[in-house]
Amino acid sequence: TLQNKELALVQTRESLKGIDPVSGNELWSQDIEAFRGMNILTPTVHNEMIFTSAHSGHSQLWKHTNKSKSLEEIWSGKSQAYMSSPVIVDGHIYLHLRNQRIACIHLETGEECWRTTPYGKYQSMAVLGDKILALDEGGELLLITANPDEFQLLDKRRVAKNDTWGYLAVSGNQIFIRRLDGLAAYTWK
Repeated sequence: TLQNKELALVQTRESLKGIDPVSGNELWSQDIEAFRGMNILTPTVHNEMIFTSAHSGHSQLWKHTNKSKSLEEIWSGKSQAYMSSPVIVDGHIYLHLRNQRIACIHLETGEECWRTTPYGKYQSMAVLGDKILALDEGGELLLITANPDEFQLLDKRRVAKNDTWGYLAVSGNQIFIRRLDGLAAYTWK
């Protein structure tokens, strides 16, 4: 929901769009610059704002107003995400970058708080309270504390022998991970 209006948020190869879920009509569209149309990050909505980031492009925070068929850019930063599902916790964005590092970005300013050493080629993230789960493409699951002051890895474990390119699915305290050979369910405590 943006501006009290239900919509489907769609990131295409070249733009971010708001779509009426009933009629399928485009409500607004915003061009997103990306290398070879590689907009492969899940856009994240928070308090009427939309965060997105593009391969070889920029990280951007956008706001939509009812007056426009496009978005108003709040800030643009140099961080480049890649196949990530960012999460927002207490005014900070946590995401996996194109250079295989995990980063924390201040939501209001776009300033990067910290950046890690490499952790996998891809990370699907989910949040519960102040804890973040991050699943990489090789089946390693990280448990991270959402802390803008420093990266805090609490635990990591292998949850699949094969590739896990699917997104984490969370329902309550249940976690579902699609593996090449099936589906695994875990309880998040």
